[in-house]
Amino acid sequence: MLNRLRQGIIYVFGRYNGEKDKIVKEILSEDEFKIFDSMMEYDKVHSVRLLSFVKKNEILKDDILYWKLALLHDCGKGKTTFLKRMKKVVIGDRKLEGHTENAYGKLKKINKELAQLCRIHHDKSDDIKMKEFQKLDDK
Repeated sequence: MLNRLRQGIIYVFGRYNGEKDKIVKEILSEDEFKIFDSMMEYDKVHSVRLLSFVKKNEILKDDILYWKLALLHDCGKGKTTFLKRMKKVVIGDRKLEGHTENAYGKLKKINKELAQLCRIHHDKSDDIKMKEFQKLDDK
């Protein structure tokens, strides 16, 4: 619950620093960056924050695909309001659950492997890397 509160505070007060685009462009292809650039400000803040966790994680730090996943895993959320996000957390509104399939749709012609990871990033997994990623995503 504390993590959700932290996420709410970041949503309200967090601002994406455009200077981070330089780092992001070094990781993503041009087409992937266009998708990142279209994301809402909160999703960019969350994604760059998650990237920093992934880069420090012993299991994920050398896997560039997981760096990309950190940046684009929520690209399917679109222009989702704070109220809709809170409804999901508080009452279990299921509308945002389609974001994984939306992300897959955006990425499948650009990077199929990344698209598939985006599609499953909320699914229960036995894969050690995905389990680690999910823990970091919930911080």
